[in-house]
Amino acid sequence: MPVRDALRIAESKGLDLVEVAAAAKPPVCRITDYDKYRYAQKKKSHDAKAHAAASTVKEVKMGALTDKHDVDFKIKHIRRFVEEGQRVKLSVSFRGRQITHPELGRALMNRVIEQVQDIAQPEGLPRMEGRNMSVLLTPR
Repeated sequence: MPVRDALRIAESKGLDLVEVAAAAKPPVCRITDYDKYRYAQKKKSHDAKAHAAASTVKEVKMGALTDKHDVDFKIKHIRRFVEEGQRVKLSVSFRGRQITHPELGRALMNRVIEQVQDIAQPEGLPRMEGRNMSVLLTPR
């Protein structure tokens, strides 16, 4: 329908001609009350934001020389967090001269990632941030 005809019909009804899909060929328009249309769009976007689950990031910290039993205990925590659908930031901190041996922290981190790989996957490679090495684990 030509635009002039659509505008004439909309004005005769006391409504507005609203473009709904500009990308379509030809563009799609609707005869409606523009204020009502804007209100409905705003309400729809607000409801979508309200129902979106905000994912939280839990952090699990370890030292570079953490004992095997303590690591196993931390792995249980990581598993619980991931099963709840949360992302986990795994951090290994270096104290004093430990910073000269980052391979110890990397080995520890790889061991943890290997033990939780059935339910979580690392987001990128472990990276150094000052005296900490960290990686983000996300649920599969």
